[in-house]
Amino acid sequence: MKDVKGKTAFITGGASGIGLGIARAFGLAGMKVMLADLDQAKLNAAVEGLKSQQIDARAVVCDVTSRGEVQRAALQTVDAFGKVHVVCNNAGVGAGGTLGEVEPRNWDWVIDVNLKGVYYGVETFAPLIKSHGEGGHIVNTASMLGLVTFGGVEPYTATKYAVVGMSEGWRQQLEPFNIGMSVLCPSWVRTSIAESGRNRTTAYGGAVEPQPHPISDMVKAAIAGGFDPDIVGERVLEAIRANELYIIVGSDIRAMVEARFKAILEGCEASERSPALMRAKKQGAP
Repeated sequence: MKDVKGKTAFITGGASGIGLGIARAFGLAGMKVMLADLDQAKLNAAVEGLKSQQIDARAVVCDVTSRGEVQRAALQTVDAFGKVHVVCNNAGVGAGGTLGEVEPRNWDWVIDVNLKGVYYGVETFAPLIKSHGEGGHIVNTASMLGLVTFGGVEPYTATKYAVVGMSEGWRQQLEPFNIGMSVLCPSWVRTSIAESGRNRTTAYGGAVEPQPHPISDMVKAAIAGGFDPDIVGERVLEAIRANELYIIVGSDIRAMVEARFKAILEGCEASERSPALMRAKKQGAP
């Protein structure tokens, strides 16, 4: 999708962080943007900031853990702009901790926002993009932790690995309809995700303040030295125009990705040498 001028984008988690960076990049390229988020006050401030840059921006309050709210937000976007061409399923939260100490409701919260919120968005908007026949693009925000991981972030990385896999499959399904699909896998970005518990809704136990923990302290320090969200937004726009599947932000994950796939290939080689599998193959197994 090389020509984005005049097209409409819908962006969840759009009131701040990566979502707002994407909205700004899109708007400066001539797109109209609908920001979706839980926080009305932040949405209002974001829209005013974008309008000050002559960007046609509007906002809708939306809880992505509810399919019905995502559908309602989609209808409001169509009512406002007529069509939707680009969708960024970007809303995300973070939680983790030591094995056995992560609250069950935090597992539910992270899965409902980071994973269900993405497939609600794709299942809601893909038919709308198909309907106008002009093509489009969908970007699902994962993370570098959808490609590699470390201990203590299992709820988060489980959802991000899932988003990568879903996006790879959906890309194949949507390609015949001239709809591109990308999965955004950034390294550290200067966002407030480490404080996302403050926005945890009552369905998951209500808001919580960040607590000191070696893992969360490390994550906060890394985030503080991360990329500016506006740079990530520009990178996303580049990738949409080039129809890239994996939108990588930061070369620092290359070594970790190579190490992971080296281990996977070693597993394949061990399989080829396995006496048990060689014996099964002689007996007619695949």
